[in-house]
Amino acid sequence: MPLTQEQANKLKKIAAAGSISLAVSLCLIKGLGVFYTDSLAVLSSMVDSLSDIFASLITLIAVRISVRPADCSYRYGYGKAEALSALFQAAFIAVSGLFILYDAGLRLKNPIPLTQTGLGLIIMITSLVLTLLLVAFQRYVAKRTNSQAILADSMHYSVDIMTNGSIIISLIAVRLWQIDWIDTAIAGIISVYLLYNAYTLGRDAVFLLLDRELDDDIRNSIYQIVSQHPISPKIHDLRTRNLGGAYMFEFHIELDGRLDLYTAHKYTDEVEELIRQTYPDAQIIIHQDPAGLAEERLDNKLAGSSCALK
Repeated sequence: MPLTQEQANKLKKIAAAGSISLAVSLCLIKGLGVFYTDSLAVLSSMVDSLSDIFASLITLIAVRISVRPADCSYRYGYGKAEALSALFQAAFIAVSGLFILYDAGLRLKNPIPLTQTGLGLIIMITSLVLTLLLVAFQRYVAKRTNSQAILADSMHYSVDIMTNGSIIISLIAVRLWQIDWIDTAIAGIISVYLLYNAYTLGRDAVFLLLDRELDDDIRNSIYQIVSQHPISPKIHDLRTRNLGGAYMFEFHIELDGRLDLYTAHKYTDEVEELIRQTYPDAQIIIHQDPAGLAEERLDNKLAGSSCALK
């Protein structure tokens, strides 16, 4: 059952506040682990938690801005504030990854023996369990609300799940077999993954800001929904975009040119209602055309490209 806008906004705020609380808690206990173990892998995880605090604060601010209703200055709403927050997060993650990669290089030249690995294991296992619970909730919220910012935040903590697991393995290896170099190797792997995660997160944010077309399955669903109307009208020049949690659909609908204006308007409203049954928060703009009208169309301009009308 689709959520109302008020319910979606409340869920996003809870998820954003929860991620900040967890990030602060994890940063404190991992800092304790770094102090007692001298583990670069644990340090890399702590730095990642610091980045999570920064990212989650940005997410909370972005969510509060994005849920504002449209006004005279921003008539499409503030939804794309979430994409801006994702860009900031991507930059911060990239800097964190480079920092850890640099430190790993130094450690390879000058190894530092680890101590108190037992305490490190307790800290990292606790971090892993708490992070799993948060990510499960964030993914639920992102799926129900279509929030770019909450999804971006969950990606950080998904990385934490993998990094915490790998750090646990490295601490076990050091504790049982005294393989100190594996700690540095794990930290290097984590840093590379952070850089990749920053790239994908930044790329998706740029796509949203540049109004990249929605996935083909969403576009095709619009054609299918419109065809369910009793008069089965054709449509052309469909354009779609993500406004930041809500979709926007623009297209031309082809109707019998002999229809009076009121009837044509009635059919158009009925098509809008069909679409909103699937996309309740969508903004929809429909231009009415007489069927068979010869005119310049966007579909014709794109006919020779890979995105031609399906």
